[in-house]
Amino acid sequence: MADSAMAAGRRATATAAKKTAILRAGLDIFSRFGLHGATLDRLAGQAGVSKTNLLYYFPTKETLYIAVLQDLLDIWLAPLKAFRADSQPVAAISDYIRLKLAVSRDYPQASRLFCQEMLQGAPLLKSLLEGELKELVAEKTAIINDWIAGGRLAAVDAHHLIFTIWATTQHYADFSVQIEAVSGRTLQDDAFFHQAVEHIQRIILKGVCPR
Repeated sequence: MADSAMAAGRRATATAAKKTAILRAGLDIFSRFGLHGATLDRLAGQAGVSKTNLLYYFPTKETLYIAVLQDLLDIWLAPLKAFRADSQPVAAISDYIRLKLAVSRDYPQASRLFCQEMLQGAPLLKSLLEGELKELVAEKTAIINDWIAGGRLAAVDAHHLIFTIWATTQHYADFSVQIEAVSGRTLQDDAFFHQAVEHIQRIILKGVCPR
């Protein structure tokens, strides 16, 4: 029984490792070539598995693409999920800006793939955007509006505040080539990362702090 359990554990570990390798390969290939430019042979080669093995875990290229998008949406939403009603408003917004910029630094491929999907009209992600994302944003804008009603923040539009944070932080991933061309630096430079965080925080917080 013990040997059987150990064997099952090894199989589960191997299966999880293969799925992780395939998802990572999908993120890399899809972010560079898009859904239509990616081929099963290229995806399998990048993952280090056979095409047959890839199709065992993900029956179609589209299935893998959606799984990759779901993973990156989880990464993208994690900072917003950390936004809590019992936080101090200025500290919460500051932390959200820092965490969103850290996502741009640590997961630039995910951010670019997400951007590509949005530019195409989000054909494979629209249901998630209109469901999970919309519900989460509604929950967090309600928190912001409560802070405003309590005089803890200036009277700003909560949706536009979130949109502004998305735009300013994701720009560093989606337009990283442009930023490096102009400044000669990237978010991988710790000093530049902290400078960007402090700059965005200062601009946005000046607009939301109570007058």
